Amino acid sequence: MNQRQLSTPVTIAMISLIFFAWGGMTSLNDVLIPHLKAVFAMNYAQTMLIQFTFFGAYFLMSLPSGAIVSRIGYKSSIVVGLLTAAVGAAMFYPAARLPSYAVFLAALFVLASGITLLQVAANPYISLLGNLATSASRLNLAQALNSLGTTIFPYFIGPLILSGAVLGADQLAAMAPEAVTAYKTTQAQSVQVPYLMLAGGLLAMAALVLLLRIPSLREATDAGDKLHHHTYRETLQHPHLRWGVLAIFLYVGAEVSIGSFLINYMAQPDIGGLSEATASRYLVYYWGGAMVGRFIGAALMTVIDARKLLALFAVVAAALLATTMGTHGNIAMWSVLAIGLFNSIMFPTIFASAIEGMGPLTGKASSLLVMAIVGGALVPMLQGALADSIGIQSAFAVPLVCYAYIAWYGARGSRVVESLGQAEGAALAHPRH
Repeated sequence: MNQRQLSTPVTIAMISLIFFAWGGMTSLNDVLIPHLKAVFAMNYAQTMLIQFTFFGAYFLMSLPSGAIVSRIGYKSSIVVGLLTAAVGAAMFYPAARLPSYAVFLAALFVLASGITLLQVAANPYISLLGNLATSASRLNLAQALNSLGTTIFPYFIGPLILSGAVLGADQLAAMAPEAVTAYKTTQAQSVQVPYLMLAGGLLAMAALVLLLRIPSLREATDAGDKLHHHTYRETLQHPHLRWGVLAIFLYVGAEVSIGSFLINYMAQPDIGGLSEATASRYLVYYWGGAMVGRFIGAALMTVIDARKLLALFAVVAAALLATTMGTHGNIAMWSVLAIGLFNSIMFPTIFASAIEGMGPLTGKASSLLVMAIVGGALVPMLQGALADSIGIQSAFAVPLVCYAYIAWYGARGSRVVESLGQAEGAALAHPRH
């Protein structure tokens, strides 16, 4: 007798655990940035190669990931994504032994490639597990677990990575070459144990998904796509998706840019005056705010239109950025940390709004939206270049512009324009059982 498939709530819980894991691994980049900046004595623009490499993988690997999902289905794609991410996490061990910034970047690229495949498979998958009307709320709940990961990982793992005393350029210049090499090696190796533990956790989750039975839902996207031979160009003809791709690009860019600079920003004497290890613990408020906001947002969306809520949250985030740019001390520090609360609903709401009514185009739409996560590579690079020239505080103008666009998308750009065949597509995307 065949095993019965897991019930929808149990399946959602299991997939949400994967959201939790990749959220935590992504937020650890915010800890790696100040750490590797000190180890390799780099400026902000050079250090932002961490985010450029990590989120650049989303751009390069999204379409191949979409092809993988189409060929082998959701469950197998999730397993392959977890295994790939585990390999990337394990690569931190040789990167730290050398130590080599190039190998660190290679490890990040492999890790992010695995997460890209998980994003392409898991985001539409959890959206399709149930009623279309509650897809945004359901994805927000899963993203709340993602935010729990982004909150917990920096709080507990961050101080382990940043535990060593950070020496300044003048101190390093006064040391003998052998002592500098030993210092850099010791500092770099603090990432080895945390990332090996992450690799083990990813392998365990891959085994769990492989052994358990979850609904395939392949008929929800792949069947229609293969039948009608839709193209990416045709997919982008839907305005709410097209503007949604740009919204994802700018949202992820803004969120990652802010998170990337938080530790260095709070360490500035006129902002928080904190040590880097202490500042890493304050990331819990930024990422924890996103977690709390997603639970609140999921509840609010049962009575408030998700698009209107998105526009409101984007306006508040922009106002908080303007506040941190114009003040100092505690007001500047807490206003930027509070942005996490209003970031909360943005990614899942934009994603769910953008794939609404896409029917057999859902798979390709998902790949395009995940590809747009490359904003996390490019926007921080722009802010990093500005920070080197005009300072971190003034450079927050970059994410402020991003939030202004997101407010417009929530208010106007996310409206679904009815088109011929859309009803057929919706039926394919959400079959009745």
